[in-house]
Amino acid sequence: MFKAAGAKRMISIDLHAGQIQGFFDGPVDHLTAIPVLEDYLRAHCDAPVIVSPDAGRIKVAERMAQHLGDCGADLAFCYKRRPKGTANIAEVTEVIGDVAGRLCVLTDDMIDTGGTVVGAADLLMERGATEVWAMATHAVLSGPAIDRLKNSKIKRIVLTNTLPLPPEKQLPKIEVLSIAPLIAEALSAVFDDASVSEIFDGENLA
Repeated sequence: MFKAAGAKRMISIDLHAGQIQGFFDGPVDHLTAIPVLEDYLRAHCDAPVIVSPDAGRIKVAERMAQHLGDCGADLAFCYKRRPKGTANIAEVTEVIGDVAGRLCVLTDDMIDTGGTVVGAADLLMERGATEVWAMATHAVLSGPAIDRLKNSKIKRIVLTNTLPLPPEKQLPKIEVLSIAPLIAEALSAVFDDASVSEIFDGENLA
């Protein structure tokens, strides 16, 4: 549809699966909001444990923990399974890593129904975490997400403005960060015929 409309080049942000990039016909610059989220953590906490809510996000969580090493960050991840024959239902059953007495920050590319992050937050608190935050690029927040997040043990939810957050989905614990500077920098690189991946030291391609 974009091609039919005349688009010659695409810029995407935190695709749910990197392979999606290969389905576009034409140049695609894949950006990530991770630097924006990392800057927020540097400004608002010390020695967090970066937690992947499932196996698919471990690489990103590990990279965040490495970048925040100067803040004393550590890494942990949750084991999640989906019961056979179900959709949008996930059971978080175990935490790998030491989270006792620590602020835990769950990181994901998006929060859809909220089941995964809420289940992970419950388990992290059971394992002795002092506080749990959740961070994501895309605030899909479909179905029961808002009720789940409102009633969850998650203290702070940090999202970006890739998707609009209507008034009925705004909660006191939700903070929205702007990725406009990232997009502006990428657009500048495109029009100057410079490398977009250099903005992220090539890590947006991994």
